[in-house]
Amino acid sequence: MSLKILHIAPQNFAGMPHDFVKMHHENGDSSRLITLFRNTILFDEDICMNFKLPVSKGAKFWRDSKIDKTPSSIFKYNKPGNFLEKMYFNLRDEKNKKIINRTIKEYSLYDYDIYHFDGGLDFFRDFRFAKEIKKRGKKIVCCYYGSDLRTRGIFKEIDQISDLNLTVEFDHLELYKDINYIFFPFDANDFHIKKKNNKKIKIIHSPTNRKFKGTDKIIKIINEINNVRQIEFLLLENMERPKVLEIKAGCDLAIDQVGGELGGSGYGKNSVENLSLGVPTLAEFSEDYLKFIKENPFIHSTIDTLKDNLIRLIDNQLLRNDLALKGRIWVEKYHSYSAVNKILYKLYQNNNII
Repeated sequence: MSLKILHIAPQNFAGMPHDFVKMHHENGDSSRLITLFRNTILFDEDICMNFKLPVSKGAKFWRDSKIDKTPSSIFKYNKPGNFLEKMYFNLRDEKNKKIINRTIKEYSLYDYDIYHFDGGLDFFRDFRFAKEIKKRGKKIVCCYYGSDLRTRGIFKEIDQISDLNLTVEFDHLELYKDINYIFFPFDANDFHIKKKNNKKIKIIHSPTNRKFKGTDKIIKIINEINNVRQIEFLLLENMERPKVLEIKAGCDLAIDQVGGELGGSGYGKNSVENLSLGVPTLAEFSEDYLKFIKENPFIHSTIDTLKDNLIRLIDNQLLRNDLALKGRIWVEKYHSYSAVNKILYKLYQNNNII
C-alpha cells in the first residue's frame, strides 16, 4: 500500500523535513514538504510559501529571549507570553490566510493520508488546518527537532489531536513522556571519504548557534593546542551548505557540541555529514545518551577532556582512519532511509495510523 504523506514545517530545519520526504519516496510512498519560510543556507525546498521571517532588532530580541530560557525538565504546554505576542500571531494569521488557503487548494493539501507537523506547528497559530484535517479523519504526526520542544514547549491544540509524537533528540524523552525517539533519515550515498594529505591536521567546527555548541569554550582549547601541535582550525559560520560540505571533506577532525550552555547534547545532521565524509567527530553526550546509542563512533568529550582527546587523535593517524571507517558504517546502519523507514512504519502500525 502506497501512502500519501505531507510534511508541514515553518522551515526546512537543517534539511531534515526534506530528508523525511526523500525517504518516503525512496520506499515507495508519495510525499511533499510545504514550508512557510525559506531556509537561508541552501537546503532543498519543495513547496515554499516564502513568507518573510521578521529580522528586526525587536524580532531578534524576542527569539533570543525564547532561546535563553533555561530548559524545563518537565513537560509544558506553550502559552502566548503576553497580549502583544498573541495579537502579533493573530494579525500574522489574518495577513497570510489568503496565500495559505490558495496553496491548500492549488496543491490539494486535504488529499493526504498522513500529516507530519514538523516542529509541532501548523500554517496558522490557532491550528485551524490541523483541526480541519482531523475532522476529515486524517492521521496526524508531530516531529520535534531540537529547541522547539526545549524552550517553547508543545501546543495543547496540536497535542490533543496528534496520533503520534516523534523526536530526533534524546533529551526530549525526559521532557515529554508521550514521545518516541527516531533516528533522522540521511542518505550517505552522495558522500565519499576523501584521502587526506594535510601537512597540518585540519579541525573543523561549524556552529549555527555559538551558545548551543560551546564555541567560545572550544576556541580557548584550540588556542592551547596551537601552542603544542601544528593544526589548522576552521571555524565556519553563516556559510552556504555546499561550500561547508566541500571544506568538511578535506578535514581530519570535527568538533560538534562540547560545553554548550543551553541544554541538549550529542549530535545532529552536521555530525552525520562529518561521519559520512570519514571525518571523526568529537561531541559531548550525557551518560544515558551514550548508553542509548550503543556502538556509536563519536569521541565523547567534555570541555575538560576535549584537549587530551584532540591531541590523542592528532598524534594517531591509524586511530583517525579506524574511526573514519566506523563512522561511515554506523551512519549507514542507523540513519539510512531503509533503516529509519522500517522503524517509522512500525510506529505507524503501533499507533493505528496504517
